[in-house]
Amino acid sequence: MNRYRIKVTNSLDSMQKLTVFELWNNEYPQQLVHERITDFENYLSHLIATKHYLLYDENEAIIGWGIIFLRDSEQWFALLIDSRFQGVGLGTLLLNELKKTQPELNGWVIDHENDLKKNGKPYLSPLAFYKKNNFEVLGNFRIENEKLSAVKIKWHSN
Repeated sequence: MNRYRIKVTNSLDSMQKLTVFELWNNEYPQQLVHERITDFENYLSHLIATKHYLLYDENEAIIGWGIIFLRDSEQWFALLIDSRFQGVGLGTLLLNELKKTQPELNGWVIDHENDLKKNGKPYLSPLAFYKKNNFEVLGNFRIENEKLSAVKIKWHSN
C-alpha cells in the first residue's frame, strides 16, 4: 500500500476537479452523472465545510476521492475508487483516512444493483464494503427519488 499516497485539501484545483468529475461520472450510476464540469462545480459549491481526500497511485494519478462535509448538523461523506483499483483494500485505506479526524460519518448508499453506469456496466452496490468497515445500516432512513434509491449508513468511533 505504500505505493499510494493520500493528499488532504480544503479545495480542488482545476485539474483535480476535472479528474474527480471524470471519476464521479465513470463510477456512479448514469442517473447521477454530471453533464458538464460546471454542474459538478455547482454540486460542490453547495456543500459546507468540505475537506477532500485524494488517493494517488505511484504515477501520481488520482485513483480515488473522498469528501467530508456538513449537512443538517451531521458529518457526511462520499467516496469513490476507480473501478480498476477496487477490491484490493484502497477503499478501506481512503475511508480510514476520513475516519481519523471524525467521530462519525454519515452517507447514502445504493443498496440494490438495478442501476447502470455510464459505460453500460452494472453499478455494484458498495453496501457490503461499508458493513465490512463497521458502518451501521439505518434502514428506516431512505432517499427515494428519480435519481436515487439509497439507504443511510452511519459509522461512529468507539
